[in-house]
Amino acid sequence: MNIIEELKYRNLLYAVTDEDLEKKLQDEKMTFYIGADPSSDSLHIGHLVPYMIAMRLAERGHQPILVVGGGTGLIGDPSGRSSERNLLTLEETLENAKSISAQVKKLLPDAKVVNNYDWLKEYDMITFLRDVGKYFNLNQMMAKDSVSSRLEKGISFTEFSYQIIQSIDFLELYTEENCKLQVGGQDQWGNITAGLDYIRKKLGADKEAYGLVAPLLLKKDGAKFGKTADGAVWLDPEKTSPYAFYQYWINLEDDEALLRLKQFTAFTKERIEELEADMNETPHLRHAQKALAAEVTRLVHGDKGLKQAEKITQALFQNEVASLSKEEIAMGLEGVPSVEIDEPIALVDALVETTLASSKRDARTLIKQNAISINGEKTQDGEAVLDKKTAVENTYHVLRRGKKHYALLKHL
Repeated sequence: MNIIEELKYRNLLYAVTDEDLEKKLQDEKMTFYIGADPSSDSLHIGHLVPYMIAMRLAERGHQPILVVGGGTGLIGDPSGRSSERNLLTLEETLENAKSISAQVKKLLPDAKVVNNYDWLKEYDMITFLRDVGKYFNLNQMMAKDSVSSRLEKGISFTEFSYQIIQSIDFLELYTEENCKLQVGGQDQWGNITAGLDYIRKKLGADKEAYGLVAPLLLKKDGAKFGKTADGAVWLDPEKTSPYAFYQYWINLEDDEALLRLKQFTAFTKERIEELEADMNETPHLRHAQKALAAEVTRLVHGDKGLKQAEKITQALFQNEVASLSKEEIAMGLEGVPSVEIDEPIALVDALVETTLASSKRDARTLIKQNAISINGEKTQDGEAVLDKKTAVENTYHVLRRGKKHYALLKHL
């Protein structure tokens, strides 16, 4: 199948600006660009969708350009938002741009990276109004979804002008890099079409330029894809650990896992159908989720991150936490009840302090019933004392009640 057919199969295509783009992508190698918004210092998995399109294009020989929005990040894109963004300083924007560039280069290692601040900083107000602003019709600008959806509550001139600024990017890349295609998310449609209009008004109606956008991904309940009760699932391992990242995919429901296999892996149609058949036969083995989690974690965090995530998952499942390093314990048990101590503590008191037991009497009963384990080992010693000497790397005691309830005791 050609690239457009593949994107449709993978549920990665929302719309293209011109029907002849399908043939163009078959007949010639095209330079395309994709933008990265540096409003944060990390992308999250909801941002990954257009990058999956970019990866599919790059695999077929089309040349990617990554435009980091060091300039547009200072303005703020109103697309997909109901309120104004907080304006960042130049230093914050450029620092975020640096972090995001490193993340995207893992996905698109052959991409040329440019920062639109390099050309946008050259515009003074008179030049902007005379040489750029005259090509933009106010009525057309107000009709764009990103603007019209904000008119009732109000939108600043700063964000209103964003589509003009992004159009400058497309013209710059068209003239300097022969870049004819912009790839983005569904919410970028208005900005992309504004750029196409600008190119044709400025350079001539016969100029060939195109836009291709991915759908906005939502979960079954209508929530944004990639959001959890704790917030976004980030690509930055400092914000979302490789283990937590892996677990997000493992815990998807069956039907969503099959959909995400199409969107976030390069698995063939035949391989995906095999996984679906396996899942229908033995759903408790979570075939689709495991394959998906492995592929996407490897993509974002590399083989090292994947091995670490799988190691922690296996150790917690088999109650072999003593095999983990203190860093892996902290990663795998992030969010469980945790208590820091600077002196030895009786196990009975530790269970109460970490809320695994409601009282000392309850703690003794749990120990007697063989319901408590320490660092993966069952214990019925009601007089046990926990200190650094028996802690994992002199730091952690992992306490578990039953099969699912964990707590951490951290020795300072």
